[in-house]
Amino acid sequence: MTGHSPLNIVLYRMRKPFLVLIITFSISMIGLLLIDGVDKNGDIYRMSIFDAFYFVTYTATTIGFGESPFEFTYSQRLWVSFTVYLTVLGWFYSIGTLISILQDKVFLLELSRGKFKRHVASLSEKYIIVLGYNHTTNEIIKRILAEGYRVIVIEKDEKKANELHFEGHTPYVPVLVADAFNSQVFLDAGIESRYCKAVVSVFADANLNLRVALAAKLLNKNVILAVKATTQHDTDNLMHIDVNIIKNPFKIVSSHMELAIKAPNLLKLERWLHGQGGLNLPITEFPKGKYIICGYGRFGKYMYDMLKKNKMDVTFIEIKDTQVPNMSTSSGHPLSYGAKEYHTKEFMINDADDKDNLIKAGIKEASVLLAGTDNDTVNLSIIATSKKLNPNLITIARENEMDDFSIFHNAKIDYIFIPANTLINNISNALINPLIDKLVNQIFHQDDEWGQHLVVELIKQIGANPLVHNLTINEPEAPEIITTLENKRIVTLELFHKSLRNHTLNNNVIPLLLLRDKEYTLLPKWDIELKEDDKILFACDENAKDDIEYIAQNGFEFHYAYTGIEKTRRTMLKKNKDI
Repeated sequence: MTGHSPLNIVLYRMRKPFLVLIITFSISMIGLLLIDGVDKNGDIYRMSIFDAFYFVTYTATTIGFGESPFEFTYSQRLWVSFTVYLTVLGWFYSIGTLISILQDKVFLLELSRGKFKRHVASLSEKYIIVLGYNHTTNEIIKRILAEGYRVIVIEKDEKKANELHFEGHTPYVPVLVADAFNSQVFLDAGIESRYCKAVVSVFADANLNLRVALAAKLLNKNVILAVKATTQHDTDNLMHIDVNIIKNPFKIVSSHMELAIKAPNLLKLERWLHGQGGLNLPITEFPKGKYIICGYGRFGKYMYDMLKKNKMDVTFIEIKDTQVPNMSTSSGHPLSYGAKEYHTKEFMINDADDKDNLIKAGIKEASVLLAGTDNDTVNLSIIATSKKLNPNLITIARENEMDDFSIFHNAKIDYIFIPANTLINNISNALINPLIDKLVNQIFHQDDEWGQHLVVELIKQIGANPLVHNLTINEPEAPEIITTLENKRIVTLELFHKSLRNHTLNNNVIPLLLLRDKEYTLLPKWDIELKEDDKILFACDENAKDDIEYIAQNGFEFHYAYTGIEKTRRTMLKKNKDI
């Protein structure tokens, strides 16, 4: 019955009860029409159809207004006695069926669906469709709402959908209980609307993510897709259908590790851009020594590729011997060394939580231990055992369940990797501020010297925790600049460097990225000429951020920054006349 209106469900399910009511009413009325009665003068009379219907109606519903229109004969009373039982049973059957319909799960779901569709149709703000509800998507929802977007959720599990309602998000987040891969569900969620800006899919099932992405792209080719991937194969499949945002938490963490090894200043910049700390935090560095990695799953494969690329001494400990025939790099290619060396030198099939096995793997000489299994208890136990054998060991742990955060924190682990957190930070930033995501991608191609220079400049000119602000040169965000450009005047980036308090002074601001015609310019020069639809990402303080917004939107402030002349109403009138 899915897809039918609640009214259709009621009418369909009430066919038999309606038929029973019609039959019982008809039999009762026919008897009253055929049996002779006596009026107040003692003359014989027969009821009219209306009188019979009226009497049966209030008798069947047990209201009972008395004998009408005249006092009944015994024959009539005998027949009425029979019809009372007959019609009351018919009414009870009908009412009971109606009550069961109102409690029916399908009916309630259709009522909820109707309410959901009306709410979606009434939205006149930008919104993002989030598929599935759990801790990860809940955090993503919070960040999206904080940026002024609306959110629509599709969740198959009714219990989880109720949990979302209890969260009490503001503004209200409508949720539809349905399978996300159903195209009709996407249509109900408003994917074809011009206000629908993105779809988020972070299911654990890679095939489901791919299926959802395909359906979304077919229904709205312009919608932005943010999808989770955990292998290179998943990533390739998603890229083939032009998914905009593909985030692999295991690959991201391996990239962070690589930056910590060879370019820690770039890692510092990346964390600052994702709101995970200021530029004055200690640099996370990992030594170039022996690494022991416990667990060779999806995470371990990426770590192996990264560490081998950086010529690190790596030993894996994996308890499942079923992994051995399938051992390969994350790119899908078999490892290049022989099977014998593979088992004895770089790979141990054994329990990593065993003291003797850790010693055989070289834990006492190791510099870094990574507990990367998919079991939090095992990871904590491995860390505890390893620390006893080598107190100077740098420890890294994978935390799978967010509920265990306090336990991991108290274990004094040097670096905790939480796949869910990585996914939350990267997908949220890519959706809310795509320029930051693009800047991070650009940063990864630089060296540590470049990163150190930028960190020093940011701290020197702005402070340890600069704000990040983006501006698009268009009519809604920068009307004054658009007007000036339309009048064939040149406007350079230097305009946003000027202080509105004193034209001879500069604000604390550094342009980080310029996007123009799908091309990115890293750290653009101040003398670059602005064009319509340019997107600029600034690092600045609160004062500079306010000035940038005033210059872009306020005619008086723009005039002062552009000409250096104090703005007055007469000046503005003259300027407009000249233009």
